[in-house]
Amino acid sequence: MPIDLSAVGKELEALPYNFTQKDVMLYALGVGAGADPEDLKYVYENNLVALPTFGVIPLVPAVSSFMSMEEIQFNPAMLLHGEQYLEQKKHPAPVDGELVSKPKIANIYDKGKGALVEIDVETVDNKGDVVYYNRIGFFIRGEGGFGGEKGPEPGYEAPDREPDEVVELETLPQQAAIYRLSGDSNPLHIDPEFAQMAGFDKPILHGLCTFGVAGRAILRRLCNDNTEMFRAIKVRFSRPVFPGETIVTEMWKESPEMILFRCKTKERGEYCLTNAAAWFNT
Repeated sequence: MPIDLSAVGKELEALPYNFTQKDVMLYALGVGAGADPEDLKYVYENNLVALPTFGVIPLVPAVSSFMSMEEIQFNPAMLLHGEQYLEQKKHPAPVDGELVSKPKIANIYDKGKGALVEIDVETVDNKGDVVYYNRIGFFIRGEGGFGGEKGPEPGYEAPDREPDEVVELETLPQQAAIYRLSGDSNPLHIDPEFAQMAGFDKPILHGLCTFGVAGRAILRRLCNDNTEMFRAIKVRFSRPVFPGETIVTEMWKESPEMILFRCKTKERGEYCLTNAAAWFNT
């Protein structure tokens, strides 16, 4: 199906996201929080705090509209989440109310075997302040070869030395079923027939769920669960994770403000998040 490069720069409809404290708590449960006493503030309405990676949730209604663009037509079964950058611009983040996400097609790259569509999204509060900024990279398999620019290399390679910190966090067999209740209802993550049609043996975990688990590991080990320290996180989704697997996050301290990291599944040893970094407020 055709990829029309005139879509670059096009603004999609800005859409509101109305949410309550229950949505913030459900997201935390969706990325595996709640089993440890340290997680109480993420899953209990008394002095509730939003996990930093909750910032990928408010934009879901707005970004979904890109799938119906005339300029970018594709088979939904061929869509994969390729990359994600999230920056929390305002601290503390609200735990209820209304946010509005304003998406724009930033780039379209020709990756040969597929097309990479990058979407920039600013999410603002009722004061007009930017709370979150996201750049999302969607990889559409089979839509490359249209003659566009290849784009920059992903960068943020893990160092060739032992990691400074390692955190293992288990996921539940029903983790994807919980996470999808936060808004990402792609059947790839729950419907066995759809997953097989997309080339997987069984439903896979949402990339953004793995992203959230990695964010929890970094927050706990390097920020002492202080969300005010957490500024930004960037990853490349390299391989799938299956619900029930253990996610191992390896971290390298590059400076007080920045780390490199990557994640693998303990059971299969395959790296699922690569070319990854996180930045802190110090």
